[in-house]
Amino acid sequence: MPPLSLSVCCPLCAAPDHSLFYQDHRAYYQCARCRLIFVDPAARLTQNAEKAEYDLHQNDAQDAGYRRFLSRLASPLMARLGAGSKGLDFGCGPGPALAAMFNEAGFTVTTYDPYYADYPERLQQQYDFVTCTEAIEHFYQPGREWQRLLTMLKPGGWLGIMTKLARDQAAFATWHYKQDPTHVCFFSRDTFMWLAERDGLGIEFIGADVILLHKPELL
Repeated sequence: MPPLSLSVCCPLCAAPDHSLFYQDHRAYYQCARCRLIFVDPAARLTQNAEKAEYDLHQNDAQDAGYRRFLSRLASPLMARLGAGSKGLDFGCGPGPALAAMFNEAGFTVTTYDPYYADYPERLQQQYDFVTCTEAIEHFYQPGREWQRLLTMLKPGGWLGIMTKLARDQAAFATWHYKQDPTHVCFFSRDTFMWLAERDGLGIEFIGADVILLHKPELL
């Protein structure tokens, strides 16, 4: 497999320095600055192949087990929100269970997904909170999408993310998460800490895979 082109910068922070982190049927590189692990862009799926993979997901909005899984993010985030807060579930997928859970709890949540809820006008608004569950690892341009998420947050708003966190190379070698061909970016605690410091965000890690970030109020 040829080395990653030196012209390829980190898709999150745009730093030019990266090194090979791991290789199997794909090559994974790690940014020297933000520590993001990312797949060689040449190994990404086509849009049609990516959509076909997503169509295989069985995420029923009424499935009790799926709701329990999502409650790992929903419960701590709800506890931090004011009554009547309005939010957006970014990357909701074909079964928007999380939005339904928030709406049932008295919040107002709309959805966006480039394949299943493609309403770009919803990205031009601001919200009290934005959720992104099991989606950030799919972003081909995570730097652009990260800025979009922050722009959609009102001052004092919350960003709730759920994604599995990368660890060291030994753990990565046997990690099931990298086997999904639609997973192309892998974040670690260090990456989220770097983002929080750069962007002036409060950050909390909840359990193994939930990250809550707080946008400060305007001074």
